[in-house]
Amino acid sequence: MDKKEEFAARLIGNLLSSNSKKAYTLSRENFYGEKSNEKISYSFCEGFFLFRYKGMKVYSGKKFLSESEILSKFTKIDKRFLEKYKVYKNLREKGFILKSGSKYGADFSVYEKGKKPGRAHSTWLLSCINSSEKIKWQEFILKNRVANSTKKQVLLAVNDDEGNAIYYEVNWKKV
Repeated sequence: MDKKEEFAARLIGNLLSSNSKKAYTLSRENFYGEKSNEKISYSFCEGFFLFRYKGMKVYSGKKFLSESEILSKFTKIDKRFLEKYKVYKNLREKGFILKSGSKYGADFSVYEKGKKPGRAHSTWLLSCINSSEKIKWQEFILKNRVANSTKKQVLLAVNDDEGNAIYYEVNWKKV
């Protein structure tokens, strides 16, 4: 599908959703969004990606939002939006599928190329971190324990000052 085929999504509070035919097609074919209450609901990262590359128009009330207005609203609600979006975009463009990882205490649950949500389990629990940010050992251990108990690996995306992400996979080793 190209960008010319536009579709509408509504931003109400901190919820972004659409009930358009294209939203259902993108969800079924490319695993964007989650079905809920006869609509497709999107994370801000999914929504912004769809806005930029798949023709999503975002409305708030009756007003179409520009890119800068969307960025302003998303970053006001989620202070880490830009940091997470850079990683989301990078991995989505490489063929990975990213879903919310909030129930695991992560930013995303990541499916390997070719694995489909609902038909296979995700491989990684991904947390996005700035290179200048410090992470507490307890938080790091907790991420590992949750990943291990759900048969996933921890994946850390460390964003540097130049806008690049370096990925680190954490594995358990039995001795």
